[in-house]
This record gives sequence, structure tokens and C-alpha cells, in this order.
Amino acid sequence: MMKQLRYGTTAKTFHWTIVVLLLAQYPIGWLMPDIHGGMKPGAGMTFHVSVGLVILTATLLRFMWRLTHPVAPESSLPAWQRLSSEVVHWMLYIMVLLTTLSGWLFASFRGWSISFFYLFPLPMLSGANPAAIKSIDGLHQAAEWTLLALIVLHVGSALLHLFHYRDGVMKRMLPG
Repeated sequence: MMKQLRYGTTAKTFHWTIVVLLLAQYPIGWLMPDIHGGMKPGAGMTFHVSVGLVILTATLLRFMWRLTHPVAPESSLPAWQRLSSEVVHWMLYIMVLLTTLSGWLFASFRGWSISFFYLFPLPMLSGANPAAIKSIDGLHQAAEWTLLALIVLHVGSALLHLFHYRDGVMKRMLPG
């Protein structure tokens, strides 16, 4: 399979859709009230989990697209930048998957019946498990902060290429 030099419309659409969803998801998660034992999920949690599942689905589809439509690394970059770019991209995939799945597990361990935007109930990933709630909550929080750090690194690198190096690397993912 021959690698393309630029990202196609589908890859760009997945990328920017996930960006918009994450821009919405972080504030939703941070603005929700703290969750204590015995609480039932409200509209904020239903919306947060639903958006998380859209992010999970879009990320899985984007991952499959990337595997079947690979893009060659920018050949003008030094080897260390090509390698670090690949590592950060794969870490972004891993952390999005870990963050979304740990959030879904958190709801399952709580024994919550969550619906997808109030349209249909979501399957539970496990039965209620009060002993695991604190661990999965800690994992979810660590994953969300790690994901945020990777996003900052990714955006910072893109801006560095756009404004400092001026090497056209960012054009590969821009619309148009």
C-alpha cells in the first residue's frame, strides 16, 4: 500500500471533529458537580458520557482509517521530529481510548444506567463494583490530564511548525 503525502478529506474531518468534541468535553467534565457515593447521574453526566462515546467512536473510526490510508511522515523533518511526531500521535490515540473507556467503566462500576443522549440505554461494561470506583476514577482523571498534556504538546508543535519553522507541515492537516 502506497502512503499518501497529505491527509485526505476523511482524515481531516475525523481530526477536526474530534478536536471540536474534545473542546466541548473538557469543560463539560470540569463543570459537573463532584460525584459522591449514592448519587445518581444527572443530565451533565449523561451528556458527558454520551459525548465521550461519540469521541470514542470517532477515534476508533479515525484509527481504522489511518491504518488503511497511511500518510508518509514529512520527509523534510529531521529523524527525531518524525519519530517524536509518530510517538505523540500514537499516544494521543491510546490516551483518548483510555480516557473514554475508563469514564464508561466509572459509570458501570457505579451501577448507573446511562443513556446515549436520552435516546437508548448504554450497555454496562461491568456490574456495579464499589471497591473499584476510586481506582477507576483516579485512572480516568490521570488519563484526562495526560491526554490534555499531549494535546498541548501536539498543538504547540503544530504552532511551532506554522510560525517558527514555516515548513508547511501543518498544511497537511488544515482544511482545503
